[in-house]
Amino acid sequence: MTLRLYAHPFSSYSQKVLVALYENDTPFEWCSLTPDNPEAYAQFAQCWPLKRFPLLVDGTHTVPEASIIIEYLGLHYPGSMQLIPADNRAALETRMMDRFFDNYISTPQQKIVADSLRPEAKRDAHGVAEARAMLDTAYSWLDKAMADREWAAGDRFSLADCGAAPFLFYADWTHRIDASFANVIAYRQRLLARPSFARAVDEARPYRPLFPLGAPDRD
Repeated sequence: MTLRLYAHPFSSYSQKVLVALYENDTPFEWCSLTPDNPEAYAQFAQCWPLKRFPLLVDGTHTVPEASIIIEYLGLHYPGSMQLIPADNRAALETRMMDRFFDNYISTPQQKIVADSLRPEAKRDAHGVAEARAMLDTAYSWLDKAMADREWAAGDRFSLADCGAAPFLFYADWTHRIDASFANVIAYRQRLLARPSFARAVDEARPYRPLFPLGAPDRD
């Protein structure tokens, strides 16, 4: 039975799963949650009433949450690229780095973007300042962590890099990575050059005008 992925091409968490699917050339049916595809959205809402994407549907089984989807794919649809190491200690490091990118890069980045969509009178200047400070702290920590690593958890591309790719991509648009964090900038460039993520970036190009802070003329 064909896997179905309900997602939006411009969504960072959707891209996280797309990178994993593209890394292993895993066949799936793309159910794009775009305005021109209302049927897909109706199906998605029926499968997952919380209406948070991406969502993977495998027969009668629904799998929400990007990291869990990637774990599910590794268990049930393994490919040549093992995104979670078999060694338990290496797997723990991979999952820790995955949580780092979710919590300390994606979450503050999305806080800034979401605040920009609010009416001006309801914006949270203090919360945005905290989010920007968190990103600076996260960039600094990551710069040290990446000093002797090619990928987030070591020498091999993994689950952690699937999330790092879109999260750092949009974070740099939202709160520019300072030039002093050379290791982070170099890592982001390696992610952009990865064919799986480059494909996801290209597929999302038509939606760049949707970025509320203004998509920069780069990347």
